[in-house]
Amino acid sequence: MDLSNLKPAQGSTKSRKRIGRGQGSGYGGTSTRGHKGAKSRSGYHRKVGFEGGQMPLYRLLPKFGFKNINRVEYVGVNLDTLQEISEKLNTKTLELNLLQRKKTDKVKILGRGEVKDALHVTANAVSKSAIAAIESKGGSVTII
Repeated sequence: MDLSNLKPAQGSTKSRKRIGRGQGSGYGGTSTRGHKGAKSRSGYHRKVGFEGGQMPLYRLLPKFGFKNINRVEYVGVNLDTLQEISEKLNTKTLELNLLQRKKTDKVKILGRGEVKDALHVTANAVSKSAIAAIESKGGSVTII
């Protein structure tokens, strides 16, 4: 056996249905589209959400809510998490890129937990309680 005589397994491939090639093919005439109506014509496209004339779901349900396009989403990182990271990495300087999940994420340091060491933290935002806790241990906070 070599590459020149490889074939797909028996019955795993089918030849495509050649519609509109005359009556003898079995797929001529209406070309498997049935008789008349919009669905039989070329260029037909059903609207998204069309339910056959029944009131569609998107019109049946009431409109509500609001999405603020200017909202800034932050990934929250608590002080106890910062302490764990600094112990695992044996570093006292924590950069923003250590705390991001994705490159586009903005990081906010939050005040849950406590810090044992003097940490030097760089982040996009920091809560007041977190600043107080970090600076009380002799650390520093840099906001980008």
